[in-house]
Amino acid sequence: MYFTWLDSNSWLIEISKQRILIDPWLVGSLTFGNLDWLFKGSRLQERPIPDNIDLILLSQGLEDHAHPQTLKQLDKSIPIVASPNAAKVVKPLGYTKVITLAHGETFTLNNQVEIQAFPGSPIGPTLLENGYLLKELGSNSTLYYEPHGYHSPQLSQVAPVDVVITPIIDLGLPVLGPIIKGMNSAVEVAKLLQPQIMLPTAAGGDVVFEGLLVKFLQAKGSVEDFRSLLEKHNLATKVIAPLPGEQVAF
Repeated sequence: MYFTWLDSNSWLIEISKQRILIDPWLVGSLTFGNLDWLFKGSRLQERPIPDNIDLILLSQGLEDHAHPQTLKQLDKSIPIVASPNAAKVVKPLGYTKVITLAHGETFTLNNQVEIQAFPGSPIGPTLLENGYLLKELGSNSTLYYEPHGYHSPQLSQVAPVDVVITPIIDLGLPVLGPIIKGMNSAVEVAKLLQPQIMLPTAAGGDVVFEGLLVKFLQAKGSVEDFRSLLEKHNLATKVIAPLPGEQVAF
């Protein structure tokens, strides 16, 4: 397996010769509901759209996971696997094959990779988005991805998992609480899944954020803090924090 972090929540995964683009934000700015004054993310440079993509995988329907401007530029013949909320975003854009996965459902890509949806992040009072387990059918190597740090107890059924992509830094707002659960949540999923490697996600690399909301966001933790926490809990998991555009092999 090969992993290329494209910044924020965006990843290019190469598994069993299948190229899977996860939660892509590659071009344009990032806003929520076009409210630039509230929150805006800008790339220092736009990411080239990768070639030869076999599948687009969307965990959530929010703009930082199902980024409309990026999705409009991608080839509409590429199949998409999406949470029900993300499927609502992409279906009007002209994609010819959109597979919606509810929790517990699976999809097999070209007889090479099995993708199973697990309960992921709560968005609002009733909506629960997706985390995903990807299994390479030839070798049974596995990857788990969840971008906000909400990990279902159901994952105990699939442990151990080789690689986990999840946040390791906490991000929250006063009074409202956590937006992204990092340090402690990542330790708990490391205990549960016993991964050989963990790759941090969600933190911006070559990205500048501005707007009213940014002034109140509170971040806590670092890669070194997390490594110390793993050591404290006697966990042998290796943490690799790639730079944007850097490829990691497993």
